[in-house]
Amino acid sequence: MNIVIAPDSYKESLTAMEVATAIKSGMKKVWPQASFELVPVADGGEGTVQSLVDARKGTWQSLDVRGPLGDYVNGRYGIIDDGQTAVIEMAEASGLHLVPPSKRNPLLTSSFGTGELISDALNLGVTKLILGLGGSATNDGGRGMLAALGAKFLDKDGKLLGAGGAELANLARIDVSQLDPRLAQVQIEVACDVDNPLCGARGASAVFGPQKGATDRMVKQLDQALQRFAEIIEQDLKVAVAEIPGAGAAGGMGAGMLGFTNAQLRPGIDIVMDAVSLSEKVIDADLVVTGEGRIDAQTVYGKTPVGVARIAKQANKKVVAICGCIGDGSHAVYEHGIDAVFDVVPASMTLEQCFTNAADNIERTAEDIARLIDMNIS
Repeated sequence: MNIVIAPDSYKESLTAMEVATAIKSGMKKVWPQASFELVPVADGGEGTVQSLVDARKGTWQSLDVRGPLGDYVNGRYGIIDDGQTAVIEMAEASGLHLVPPSKRNPLLTSSFGTGELISDALNLGVTKLILGLGGSATNDGGRGMLAALGAKFLDKDGKLLGAGGAELANLARIDVSQLDPRLAQVQIEVACDVDNPLCGARGASAVFGPQKGATDRMVKQLDQALQRFAEIIEQDLKVAVAEIPGAGAAGGMGAGMLGFTNAQLRPGIDIVMDAVSLSEKVIDADLVVTGEGRIDAQTVYGKTPVGVARIAKQANKKVVAICGCIGDGSHAVYEHGIDAVFDVVPASMTLEQCFTNAADNIERTAEDIARLIDMNIS
């Protein structure tokens, strides 16, 4: 029997590889002769780099970069494909978790550190960049990231703009003569799971700004600043980014990537599934096992279990999902390729106990699933 195990992480508890290992341990008790392929995956959000490094046996790079407010933080990114691909999460350098709640102000925060991570990866000679958006503390359109890579953003007097989203309101000219030329020579894929435009009622500032500390007044100020950013990009670079779906992702980082690089915005789950070659791995599988911390109505919207099931069903494989808990609307996943869902919590317990006992509970549940399947096929 050949079994492919392709789960996401259980947030705040286990990495995707740890989940996969626990599932294997449980099933191996019933099927000791089975072949197990562990393929930790993610949907492009938190944990994506960890999953890809684990799945592709990659390595980590770590360096001090500037955080959202200009202080130094330690950021890391992954290198896979024998050094050819860098996998970067912008939250590592520019994430909301790096800013204390009392200091969150998207008028001031900058994505500069994300650009430093990209620059470091380019120094290693990579030919492909995978950039995960999400979890950002910034609303600067990716301007800080681009400044770290050599672009210059000037006011009407020819002076460099300061950091932060508010400064874009003073933008008069963009100079890309010193933008790192290596950006044009690498393939860039951006994991983007929203279709928000840059500006307006569904734009970066209105939808995501309040999560980053923006008041109603700040939202209007930031939206006007991003409108100015889009106008000058179109004026100087001849690229219209304002209405492109996804341009508003991560405080407008989507627009920055589209306007200044050859980046392609793709759903995170699609990028990850391609990167781990899941479609090839499931061809000879007798069973595909996936899962995540919670399966509910939102799982069908680009989450890992449904992404795995979509690939598995193309090869006509049965799919079982193992999750930490089941929420409202979980039945919707049965219409998206998952054949059965099992949660792992055996009794009433605290959240802390769930986290502490997660691996044991997953292993036990996986063993029970294998026994059930074995009973039905023997």
